[in-house]
Amino acid sequence: MDTAAVERFRELLRIPTVSRSDPAEADQAAFTRFRATLQRSYPRLHEELEYELVGEHAMLYRWPGAAAEAPLVLMAHYDVVPVVDAEWTHPPFDAVLTGEGEEATIHARGAIDDKGSLVAIFEAVEGLVAEGWRPARDVYLAFGHDEEVAGTGAPAIVGVLRARGIRPGLVLDEGGAVVSGAVPGVDVETAMIGVAERGVMTLGLIAREAGGHASTPPPLPATARLARAIDRLHRRPAPVRLVPPVRAMFRTLAPHAREPFRSLFANIAVTGGLLVRALPRFGAETNALVRTTAVVTELHGAEGENVLATTARASVNIRLLTGDTVAAATERVRRAIADPEVEIEVRHGSDPSPVSPWRGEGWRRIAAAVASALGDEVVSTPYLQLGASDSRWFTAISESVYRFAPFRLTASEREALHAHDERIRVDVWLRGIDFYRDLLRLS
Repeated sequence: MDTAAVERFRELLRIPTVSRSDPAEADQAAFTRFRATLQRSYPRLHEELEYELVGEHAMLYRWPGAAAEAPLVLMAHYDVVPVVDAEWTHPPFDAVLTGEGEEATIHARGAIDDKGSLVAIFEAVEGLVAEGWRPARDVYLAFGHDEEVAGTGAPAIVGVLRARGIRPGLVLDEGGAVVSGAVPGVDVETAMIGVAERGVMTLGLIAREAGGHASTPPPLPATARLARAIDRLHRRPAPVRLVPPVRAMFRTLAPHAREPFRSLFANIAVTGGLLVRALPRFGAETNALVRTTAVVTELHGAEGENVLATTARASVNIRLLTGDTVAAATERVRRAIADPEVEIEVRHGSDPSPVSPWRGEGWRRIAAAVASALGDEVVSTPYLQLGASDSRWFTAISESVYRFAPFRLTASEREALHAHDERIRVDVWLRGIDFYRDLLRLS
């Protein structure tokens, strides 16, 4: 174990850089302290690389190479989502280290999402600078501070790069991981490299009534009308379909699948209809690969328990499958609800990202680093990123934007993202440093 690297990681995990939708509610001092700790912990990097603060808290570094064109951009974000302390086995910002050897594990909010990648990048660059290594082409390190609230950090960085005429040849952000058993019928380890990500939007559903005392409710109060609308939406999901990144994933994995999945994946032009109907039955992740999803996440009614709600509201979080649009999804919700008395408002939304190629130099560099650092038995496959990331902003200046965190994650570790007991095994994290170091050497 690289004890010094682990301790630097743990120190940064202890800084509660929790982002909030309202920046005024965030602890701005924590973000300042995080950056100061980085500068103290990685002195060689800060001596060698050019550094600038973009906006209030986003960070952009440039590592000059022998050539400036088609640079590599390594991304991460250092904000984290809020916690409910009582739900955690270990305090979420204590970075408790448990176990020994291969079982040694760091428990902390941000251990995977996304300080794990950020600190691994710093470790890789610090080590290469210490060795006297220089990149053949410029390298940029881009770190947002408000990814979790779809904020301004990453767009501001893209604005700076665009104004300088910089078009990256390869961009890598958080995303898929090295997993086993995530795809039905495939037991080998797979590096799920996101070549696109779904769009994200939020709709507001609003039902209104005159209000009054709860002792004399009307036949269909606003809360009941809203509940009916939610039920109709739940019972009428978006249709399933196979989009190009998902088709490519199944074709790539076909040789590594057991029957009957091998035949299904290899002959997807014929079996696609059967496959796309079966995938939702295998779980939430495979369902999200083949349809636009919609789920109600917030509800609000009256202000008191004996008062009729004059306005009942629901928030609907929608993730758009490649090829879908904000406008089309809004209309689909309108038809599913089938009630003109329920207002629908688009609070915010962005269409799905463009699809990056799963061939060519950028893809080969990532796959080569996976093989050298994580094992040549790991199969690199294109993948549709299910969640949104800061990388979507970089598609405006690069055609080769990928989403992959170089960590072996179990199903329970993936489920802890944005939930309680987020954690990462130490050996897994250290191998991630090797991945970034090898990817840099290939730049």
